[in-house]
Amino acid sequence: MSDSPAPNRNTLWARTLVEELDAAGVEAVCIAPGSRSTPLTVAFAEHPEIRVFSHLDERSAAFFALGRAKRTGKPTPLVCTSGTAAANFHPAVIEASQSRVPMLVLTADRPPELRDSGANQTIDQQKLYGDSVRWYADLPEPEPEGRKLRSLRTTAARALSESTGTPPGPVHLNVPFRKPLEPVEVPGDVPESLADEAPLGAAGRTESDGSRRPFVRTAQGRPELAESEMEAVREAVESADRGLLVAGPADAPSPEREALADFAAATGFPILADPLSGHRFGHAGETPVLGGYDGYLESVGESWPDPDLVVRFGASPTSKVLRRYLEASDARQFLVDPAGGWREATFTATDLLAADPTRFARRIASGLDSSGSEGSGSDESGGESPETASWRERFAAAEEDYWRVVESAREERLFEGGVLSAVAEDAPDPATVMVSNSMPVRDLDRFGRPRAADLTVLGNRGASGIDGITSTGLGAGSATDDPLVLVTGDLAYYHDMNGLLAVARCGVDATVVEINNDGGGIFHMLPIEEFDPPFTEQFRTPHGLDYEPTGDLYGLDFERVADLESFRSAFEASVESAGTQVIEVATDAERSHRFREEVGDRVAERLE
Repeated sequence: MSDSPAPNRNTLWARTLVEELDAAGVEAVCIAPGSRSTPLTVAFAEHPEIRVFSHLDERSAAFFALGRAKRTGKPTPLVCTSGTAAANFHPAVIEASQSRVPMLVLTADRPPELRDSGANQTIDQQKLYGDSVRWYADLPEPEPEGRKLRSLRTTAARALSESTGTPPGPVHLNVPFRKPLEPVEVPGDVPESLADEAPLGAAGRTESDGSRRPFVRTAQGRPELAESEMEAVREAVESADRGLLVAGPADAPSPEREALADFAAATGFPILADPLSGHRFGHAGETPVLGGYDGYLESVGESWPDPDLVVRFGASPTSKVLRRYLEASDARQFLVDPAGGWREATFTATDLLAADPTRFARRIASGLDSSGSEGSGSDESGGESPETASWRERFAAAEEDYWRVVESAREERLFEGGVLSAVAEDAPDPATVMVSNSMPVRDLDRFGRPRAADLTVLGNRGASGIDGITSTGLGAGSATDDPLVLVTGDLAYYHDMNGLLAVARCGVDATVVEINNDGGGIFHMLPIEEFDPPFTEQFRTPHGLDYEPTGDLYGLDFERVADLESFRSAFEASVESAGTQVIEVATDAERSHRFREEVGDRVAERLE
């Protein structure tokens, strides 16, 4: 940060804001170019402690920031100019809100008198994102006055606190500037006596060693149940013979791995782990983590008893099969959510527990241990009941049978689920894996076998769109030295080709697996498939595009493979290489879907 006096009030205002964000822990920013945002852009660019990611496309910039925040848990601020530039942030803002990802949006604006005047590049930016933000503030016009500078610093601190609160999400600060926007000298604009007359506003706060500290620190507590409520939950857990722990996508968030493992060990309940939960991968072998449920829960039918207790963490599971299974059950279902949010669209849950998931799981596990029982569903001697043991073994046997069928099917022919199965098995340890919506995330859910490797698997399941997938993945990859694997479909690849520019501009290496079935393969899962026309042209929408030229356009290595063996060889070479490689796997959407159904039939026969 420059120690020289600010040449004008806009520069002072922007420097103060950026200085305060740095003091509060901001490490990076995504900036889209524009004129009205010049004071902010210059202030960020001059700051030595904040890394600047420059993006030409606002939508890609916003999803890049989203991905980075998913990986770090901290917001990467976004900066844009006035007008429709700010509107292009909106899809990512919605996703951040729905999936509870911290985000700070800084939209530059024209001065207030130009609003509703027909002035060029002026739109109504006040509360532009509606209810999708956790907090909104329209900043006052820059002024070199002590109280206003203290207000600005306080607002910056509050904005970051709101974005990482419970639940985390986007915050919007609208920042109006009038000309001059550049750091040109404006005599008398910033009084020379400002530092003496308003030292707190001008300089902010410092620690005793002279380092900067946030102007306002916010201490955020974690919600916990009262002991009487916890005891009631423990009693329900202890009396259950057939319990399940369901870990949905981790944007709620889920408990820490060790805490959930302790919960499972104390109760004997198996864990049904969504691939985005943070629990499908990374657990030690003794933790009963199940990942094949989407492939066999429909097949067991009435041959299995229903669960008598379900404890759910995270967002709603990706698996429709699992959601329907839980909906059909009469079990008591606890939803554990730190914000007390309702995230269960079948409306069959019985109890909402507003509690921090990690502390909740630890308190349950320690309470059961201290009571002398070795698990729930205990018999009179204090040991695990035969019914609980049988229940857990039933799931374990179904898992083994299921994965044998999948392994055999994968070697039989190339299909989309087999590609995701191979990615889950072959991804390096550790790695960040970003998976697209539509079929890739569903195939990872059904065919991605649990393993102990430390895979951080991410997806945009808040609003479940296919826009911004590439940028989200690259943003996540920018935040870690772990290898980055991005699995996307051909339509999602098309939607965010602009995002590929970040490979060179932002210095992110990736292995991009692009599954090309020439259109919207997911629509084969819907009844509209039987109505053609209009199915092919209006739903599956084959595009016939050849993506190989994107390699030359964005400086990527592009390789097309035709079978699983070739894919696994190319994948292994890519994750061990520098640079970014795109591996395109050409598939037939209808044949892949029919084969998924065939695999399901084989599983049903085996379980019978």
